[in-house]
Amino acid sequence: MTWELWLARDVAADNPLPWQKKQTNLSPGRVAQSMGGVFAAIGTPAVSPKPRGKSPGWPTGRIRLRRIRDPTVKKTTPRSKKEQPKSA
Repeated sequence: MTWELWLARDVAADNPLPWQKKQTNLSPGRVAQSMGGVFAAIGTPAVSPKPRGKSPGWPTGRIRLRRIRDPTVKKTTPRSKKEQPKSA
């Protein structure tokens, strides 16, 4: 972030708040204050948003089929094994 502010100090204009003095060499904080104007001048590479509206939905006349359901598999508790009689 510091490098971006350092590189943008030549492009940024000093817009001091009423209690601040004007500066010739802008500090990183002053450059950060004026970055909004820099971004407005540069613009954005993003595509403009598409208008909202109702989606077309399911096409008319298309047959809807119910989803194929598989049976539910439930895990049971393991039973204890019976002891085998010991042979003599």
